[in-house]
Amino acid sequence: GCCGTTPEHIARYREITQNASPRRPIAKDNRLHICGLEDLVVCPENNFVNIGERCNVAGSRKFLRLIHEKNYTEALDIARKQVEAGAQIIDINMDDAMLDARKEMVDFLNLIVSEPDIYRVPVMIDSSEWEVISAGLKCLQGKAIVNSISLKEGEETFLAHAREIKRLGAAVVVMAFDEKGQADTYERKIEVCARAYKLLIEEAGLAPCDIIFDPNVLAIATGIDSHDNYAVDFIRATAWIHENLPGAKVSGGVSNLSFSFRGNNFIREAMHAVFLYHAIRNGLDMAIVNPATSITYDDLPTETLALIEDVVLNRRPDATERLIDFAEKHRGEAVKKENNIDEDRHRQPVADRLKQALVKGISTHLETDLAEAVRQYGSALAVIEQPLMDGMNRVGQLFGDGKMFLPQVVKSARTMKQAVGILQPLIEQENTRNGETSKRGKFIVATVKGDVHDIGKNIVAVILACNNFEVIDLGVMVPAEKIVERAIAKQADFIGLSGLITPSLEEMCHVVSEMEKARLHTPVIIGGATTSKLHTAVKIAPCYSGAVIHAGDASQNPLIAAQLLNPQTREEFIRSIRTEQEALRNSLKPVDLVTLSEVERYAPYIDWDTYTAPRPRQMGLHTVPVTVGDIRPFINWRAFFSVWKIGAGYASIADMQGCDHCKAVWLASFPSAERAKAAEAMQLYKEANRLLDTLEAENNTSPQVCYLLAEAASYDNIIRLRLPDSDFNIPCLRQQVRKSEANARYYSLSDFIRPANDGKPDYAGLFAVTAGNEIQRRIELLRRDGDDYTALLLQSLADRLAEAAAEWLHRQIRREFWGYAPDEPDLDLQSLLSVRYRGIRPAVGYPSLPDHSLFFDWDRALDFSRIGITLTENGAMMPNASVAGLYIAHPDARYFHIGHIDETQREHYAHQRGFTPEETGKWLSV
Repeated sequence: GCCGTTPEHIARYREITQNASPRRPIAKDNRLHICGLEDLVVCPENNFVNIGERCNVAGSRKFLRLIHEKNYTEALDIARKQVEAGAQIIDINMDDAMLDARKEMVDFLNLIVSEPDIYRVPVMIDSSEWEVISAGLKCLQGKAIVNSISLKEGEETFLAHAREIKRLGAAVVVMAFDEKGQADTYERKIEVCARAYKLLIEEAGLAPCDIIFDPNVLAIATGIDSHDNYAVDFIRATAWIHENLPGAKVSGGVSNLSFSFRGNNFIREAMHAVFLYHAIRNGLDMAIVNPATSITYDDLPTETLALIEDVVLNRRPDATERLIDFAEKHRGEAVKKENNIDEDRHRQPVADRLKQALVKGISTHLETDLAEAVRQYGSALAVIEQPLMDGMNRVGQLFGDGKMFLPQVVKSARTMKQAVGILQPLIEQENTRNGETSKRGKFIVATVKGDVHDIGKNIVAVILACNNFEVIDLGVMVPAEKIVERAIAKQADFIGLSGLITPSLEEMCHVVSEMEKARLHTPVIIGGATTSKLHTAVKIAPCYSGAVIHAGDASQNPLIAAQLLNPQTREEFIRSIRTEQEALRNSLKPVDLVTLSEVERYAPYIDWDTYTAPRPRQMGLHTVPVTVGDIRPFINWRAFFSVWKIGAGYASIADMQGCDHCKAVWLASFPSAERAKAAEAMQLYKEANRLLDTLEAENNTSPQVCYLLAEAASYDNIIRLRLPDSDFNIPCLRQQVRKSEANARYYSLSDFIRPANDGKPDYAGLFAVTAGNEIQRRIELLRRDGDDYTALLLQSLADRLAEAAAEWLHRQIRREFWGYAPDEPDLDLQSLLSVRYRGIRPAVGYPSLPDHSLFFDWDRALDFSRIGITLTENGAMMPNASVAGLYIAHPDARYFHIGHIDETQREHYAHQRGFTPEETGKWLSV
């Protein structure tokens, strides 16, 4: 205990812990885990791991020079840029005759571990000197990889090094060398690797998953016939190792392959792309590559690809000569073209170049152009205030005119952020205006307490930044007191409140009430899927004497803010908003409600005598493995394009199935006025699918799904599931708004579950799905690294993946797990979205199950933690790309569309939920 506890308080712990069991370690994971500050799992499901190659004094002249000059700041930047470019491991080598390799390795690693944006990835300590490896391992708190040891000095030294590596907690790369020398043929490679594996397992006691073989990537196309099959031998050996040495991984240094073409970067990168394509398909787990390489296997023209594959796969004897001829023929043309482009750029004024970089979202020449601009304009601040702001104003103008689209705007914002980051050190040196730039106004944005949905808020932040507003993003789950405190401290000009779930509406009322208590008059702009002009006028605006304005779309925020900032329009604009809100309040008419007892008499008729409920094949609670590849065909691209304000009509691009000719015809089918937007939709779809390809290949962001099937019965407006521990009640709304047609029916979900007094069994199910915490962590890392575009792209895909997982799971329920529709044909996506199947899956939070407190009931029944979902105090699911709902199998249920239920919450429902009068009053106010 401590100063705040009492003996009675401490005694309670004994009571609550007497039947508890201590936590037990999880079963041993046989996959290769390595880490810097974050865990990286190397396994078949994660496909291929990039090892950054540029922190190697033997492979990078620039890095060697920086280490010689003790310029560690720039040397660290090389490591940082590799991580930003996608390196998942950083290879570090200090072996040079003019360096003290041991000291340099220790000094550099000690710097690396204090840089979280670099050391979040694992380190590969690369040296041929054992003392360098040993010293380096003692600098790292994470689990590193040693590159490398081999049998070339005999078994005794080999085993001694292996045991020390195990003691120091690292994985190890084993080179295919022995006392006879380097293994160059397939037969020698597998012989040496098999021998080393046996020794490491049986003598040194290493776990198989901590052994990584490098069967030697050797140079091909050298003109020596015996070298021509080196790539093929490596690929064959890779496949053999995976088949015959269980648990072991395979790595390689790819740059060795193309050594004979040094000086021709295009051919070298193309050779690497082709080699990696075939090696990865045969089990290559990782390789030392340049993560920023710009050429992929799919990028190569057919002719070039054939020439390079002939060399890499040794398909014809004259392959090398033909590739040399091709390289010489195209070298001059490429250089000439590049020089012309560079010359044309420098003819333009630097302001135009910067404006074009922002409009196009391209940062290739930012550093040199900004350096020239600083010289021309006299200061870094002047560059921001003049050419860069002019560029962003142009972006805002083009977006407002419909000539730029949201994906392009986000890319522009990313480029602007990079430009400011480059200039920031100069601004601090200049110490001008305390480092502040002249912005149009300060905008605080926040998702309110209890809510975690922020994709809309993030889009708003990007658009505001592109319109020269200073944006202070407080994030999600932000309590009212923090919003008020920051508004005062930052002297904010505007506050933007966002929320998706219905409890957020009540929280917004609380926020503006707290602002009123603090005597603030800062305009508040309300946004989010559940918000509306009507709710803002009726519920939020009366709580605050300042202006409260609803923005139905992210693009409206700069326009609203501009009206409020302009002294000539501010008062009239606020007056018009208040007049409109007063009219909305006055327009409210009492809803013509039918009494509950009456609508229950007009429930739909179900002939239960002729209905036999199908018993589920798999009763109880289950978690199902699922991958991005499984659910990808179920993505609703119409909804995806709607998020990006492109328009759902462009979703037909998803039907092109990768056919370039079809895409060209599709693009040409649009009128010229719409073609630019269609082209942007095509580009967005392409980038989204590249990201999906990455997720599918890495497989470390797999979605999670679970479901429960149980006996069920209805009691009036309640569905009751019979669970092993206790019954599970689901209160259901019944329509009560009077319908004009004669003999109208008033529906409830409970109508489609057999009544309890019928005596025969019926069944229902619960489900929950999520895109996964890994994808959420990736989004946060992207945002932290300033890549807002990819973060928003991934976030919008995560929402689609969660919905796709729900669609996939429902199909499995119908056809297999419940099995009430085993012969259901394969339906296309449109048929699935049109509910052309038996049964329904209404989701919690939507009109038929609108009460968010139901999520807590679902959690108790399903145990959300089993798939990584947690709940906020208001019932929002985290990660927010998650869905939970109900399964009903009755054939007539599919005619019950969720839109049939109005959102009128009544006292009888609150009574069914067991709310106190105080809770009922708060709940009904929403």
